[in-house]
Parts: sequence; C-alpha cells; structure tokens
Amino acid sequence: MGVSAVVTASAQFRQILGIRFFVGDADEAIARMSGGGLLVVPAAPALKNLAHDPGYREALQGADLVIADSAFMVMIWNRLKHDSIRRVSGLRYLSSLIKQPDFYQPDASFWIMASEKSARRNISWLRRQGIRLAPEDRYIAPVYGMTIDDPELLKRIEERRPRHIIVTLGGGTQERLGLYLRSELSCKPSIHCIGAAIAFLSGDQVQIPIWADRMYLGWLFRCVSDPRRYMPRYWEARKLFSLMVRYGSSSPDLLKGPSPVSVELAKTDRIPSTPVPSQ
Repeated sequence: MGVSAVVTASAQFRQILGIRFFVGDADEAIARMSGGGLLVVPAAPALKNLAHDPGYREALQGADLVIADSAFMVMIWNRLKHDSIRRVSGLRYLSSLIKQPDFYQPDASFWIMASEKSARRNISWLRRQGIRLAPEDRYIAPVYGMTIDDPELLKRIEERRPRHIIVTLGGGTQERLGLYLRSELSCKPSIHCIGAAIAFLSGDQVQIPIWADRMYLGWLFRCVSDPRRYMPRYWEARKLFSLMVRYGSSSPDLLKGPSPVSVELAKTDRIPSTPVPSQ
C-alpha cells in the first residue's frame, strides 16, 4: 500500500472515547463489511454509558467497524478538535445496504427483531422493497440479561447461514449480541447492528424524512412523536458532552456501581428469559 493510500485510510477514522470510529460514507462502510464482521451504530444515549458499562465498551472496541451515527457526538468532536467529520446515520447506512444486489437473493439476510408487532411492520415494508423473508429468516429476541447466551438463535443462524444478519434491537444490547454472534458462529456473515433505523422507514416508529436525518433532526422527530419516552432519554444523553470534554480520544475510566443497562433491566416488567423461536 502506497503512502497516499495509507493517509487516505487513516483519514477515514477517528479515535473518540477510545473507540475507533469510521467517518467515511455509507457506501464505503458497506464495502468494508462485504467480507463479514461486526458493524455497530452507537447513538448518544448509549455512548454516555461508556464509563459505566464494560460489556458495551467491549462490544464497541471489539467491532470491526463503528460508524459515527451520533449527531451530538459529531458536533461536539468537531467543535472541540476543530475537525470536520461528517455523520453517517444508521438510517442512511440501512437505506444503502438494502440496495445491494445480494440482498435480493434467497436466504441472503436474517433479521433479529424486538417484537412480533415490530416484525410484522418491518417485514411488510421489506416486502414492498422487493425483499421477501421466509419465516425462518427472522427471530424475535428475548429480553437479554447482562450475559448473553442464546443457543436457539445460534442454531437458527447456523442452519440458514445467511450473508447478512441485521440486528434491530436497542443500543447497549444489540452491540453485545452482535459480538456474541461473531464470536460463537462457525460462519462469518456481515452482522449489522442498525437499531431503530428500519423502524423509521417501516412506520414502526415515527417516520424520519431523509432531509431531517441529514440535518441531524431525527432526535426531534422522535421526541415530538413520544415525548414521555424519548425526551428523558435524550436529556440524559447530554452527559456525553462532559465525557468528551474530559477524555477526548481516550477511553473513559470505568466507574464502580451498577451499569445503566442493569438498572433498566431491574425496572422492566419483562424478565430476561430463555429465547422463544419465532414461528
């Protein structure tokens, strides 16, 4: 590799809070994932937990590609470092990903979704895009605990051996699940942890226009659609600012005490359980 190629490759990454973020465009990210591996799309409400959640930190540091989805993080970084990196949203990434020719081949993708309701809407939207999923190509995830162990999911994926696995769960959980799958599977699919991106397209959550996504306004659409759910989440994300001011490129010190993920599990009325395969 020549010097110019090395410089170009280096310019496509930034070390932020100890995480190596890819700051190229969506198509370049898709090309890098063509050989398999784990891609994650962390958002500000989860990134603020890097000092409290070692499992989440491990998943981000262990991923093959981490794209800069958080508009808040990008704006803070550019102001602090006088940089000019651009955000690559999960919505933009997914929109480009499903245009790839191999997505339209049989058994090409396997989707892990949060609920039957979400699955119905997402599958209906995918069908309208020309992507038809067999019942065996989707899986309704259980509520995972702090340690992820899902032999039923592994069995399903090993039987299907898809080129792509798309994880549409919440931040903090899907990254750990993605790392678990990459570690435990005998095959090497491309694992895309894209969170709510498909929900913005399918109508499972508020639909976010492309122009709003480009203008970093997705958070506002979510807050307006469901203020009681999303306003506290994004208000808590403000803690990312002080984290970035203090640590910059370095990994935050790990703090003692229960992680935010364990606190949320304690609050929920759903009990982490053995996975039930979707029918």
